[in-house]
Amino acid sequence: MKPAMEQRLRRHRSRLVVRAWEYRQRRHAHGAWYRLRRVLTDASAAYVVSAADTRQLIEEGRRSEAVGGEFEPPKVILFAPAERVARLPDARQVPVRLAGELLLAEHLVLVPFVTGPPG
Repeated sequence: MKPAMEQRLRRHRSRLVVRAWEYRQRRHAHGAWYRLRRVLTDASAAYVVSAADTRQLIEEGRRSEAVGGEFEPPKVILFAPAERVARLPDARQVPVRLAGELLLAEHLVLVPFVTGPPG
């Protein structure tokens, strides 16, 4: 085979390897973005909190949402009532949407919509 042809073949194989890697990365999420959006639909407010506040809420029995661990870096996402979040010293409210502030947060507390009988 001619050297020019061998070089073209190497470049082509290199592109195929890169493309395969990109497709693997795309499939690797396995619906994580859908599950994150699903969790956010249950929240009326979102707060970025410190790691210490997150540990305290977990010690109180709050359960971490599994979807947070599917991202890199992993996120700790908890639900807590608005009254409890108001007592957290480092809580900073962010919009409940897939935007930079929320996506960069490693510790996130969501306030669920209040459901109950009317009146």
